[in-house]
Amino acid sequence: MTKRLFACAICCFMLPSAASMPAQPTMQGEPAVNVRDDETNALRLVDAVRLGLANNSEIRAAYLDRVAQKAMLRTAEERFSPKLSLNSSHIVSQNPLEQGSQTEFSPTATMQSETGARFSLSWNNRISQSESGIASRDDGASFTVVQPLMRGAGRDVVTAPLRQARINEQINHLNLKTTVSEIVTQIIFAYHEVLRAQEQSRLAQEALSRARRSMAFDVYKAAAGYWLESDFTGLVHAEADVASREMALEEAGRRLDVGRERLLRLLGLDANIKIHAIDALEARQVKAGTAKTFAAALKQQPGYLIQHLVAEQANIELLVARDQRQWDVSLVGKASQMRNATSGMAISQVSQSRDNHAGIRVDIPIGDSTPRQTEVRARVNARNQDSRLTDARKALERDIANGVRNLDARWRQYEAARRLLELARAKLEAERERAKNVVSDSFRGLVFESDLYNAEMARLDALIAYRDALASLDKVSGTTLESWEIELNDD
Repeated sequence: MTKRLFACAICCFMLPSAASMPAQPTMQGEPAVNVRDDETNALRLVDAVRLGLANNSEIRAAYLDRVAQKAMLRTAEERFSPKLSLNSSHIVSQNPLEQGSQTEFSPTATMQSETGARFSLSWNNRISQSESGIASRDDGASFTVVQPLMRGAGRDVVTAPLRQARINEQINHLNLKTTVSEIVTQIIFAYHEVLRAQEQSRLAQEALSRARRSMAFDVYKAAAGYWLESDFTGLVHAEADVASREMALEEAGRRLDVGRERLLRLLGLDANIKIHAIDALEARQVKAGTAKTFAAALKQQPGYLIQHLVAEQANIELLVARDQRQWDVSLVGKASQMRNATSGMAISQVSQSRDNHAGIRVDIPIGDSTPRQTEVRARVNARNQDSRLTDARKALERDIANGVRNLDARWRQYEAARRLLELARAKLEAERERAKNVVSDSFRGLVFESDLYNAEMARLDALIAYRDALASLDKVSGTTLESWEIELNDD
């Protein structure tokens, strides 16, 4: 029966375990778009996020790390599973007094219970063969149990390493959420920058066209004799305005190239791929209450939750440190049975022996201050982590309040910029009607053209700032993945 038990244990021990393959985050809805190298790819923000989730190298590395982290958790969860060790040897003696061989095979199975009890079952089989023809065989099994009564006793202490490992797994999961949320937020910012640069290029091109038409009209009026000599300074202003618009167009093109390169890098795509952001340049107001957003952040913000788990780990470490200061008092029991068989040289005998005992074992450390120092450090660390948790809660509350205020302020700026743009257009339109009279002041028209261009840029900057503020508030409150319906697939 004992041999069968060990054979089953060996088979289970040698079965290969299936390695977990890294997953990847996914979004609900349509699959990721196919990007082509030979054409300009129209890209929505949702398409950019999907491509980033599938191709970003930092996200891939984080998921590969999760494979190793999950393996560590599985190892910790095997703490209370039976363990098997196999020891064997074969020795051949070559000496003048005696020549022969000895073969030994000794498997041992051990198990740790959640109460602290340690069980050990071993079987020893040794065969000796001498040159004279005498053979002997010793085999038998022994069972030992040790139950701690003070140090190392109790479910809370014994399961502490497992609870630490499970907390580490939760922290690793939250770190993964942080990484994915950070990359998604960076993709949103980069996409907004591409949108901004594209619109800036368009507005700069339109402003340049208007400036050139205005300068051509001024040249026509001057050639037709409608201007006085003192009015010819308007031509200089017109030429300067054209040069300024050309510089603005070049700068917008440069910013567009930089923005596209950064976005492609975040999406894990080749830098030579051509993309064009096609999201509408519009926004709708989102009203976020500070109290409601803060309540959601307490349940979802990864940084705060990680600090909460770190404080919990510190309390477990303090529990273990206090336990290590106790005496090592244990109940010990053992039962063993050995059999010896000898044959050869007309000798054949078999003998058996048993050894059953139980008792108590006490180990009292004297003069060792290390356990006390360990407990002091653990107590200080636990208090520090509790203090950091309080600070993290206050910091999160401040960040949420600042994020909500920033969002509201950005919306007011956007509305003001829209009104400014409407007024600039109306003012320029009125000036154009007035300019139909050839005696109109051309410099006045240049000023109004510049006001319109600046108002268009202000409206664009306010719009992008508001959309960025939305993404930032999502990140601060830990709701980025929920807002984009992203599943980590990290189970």
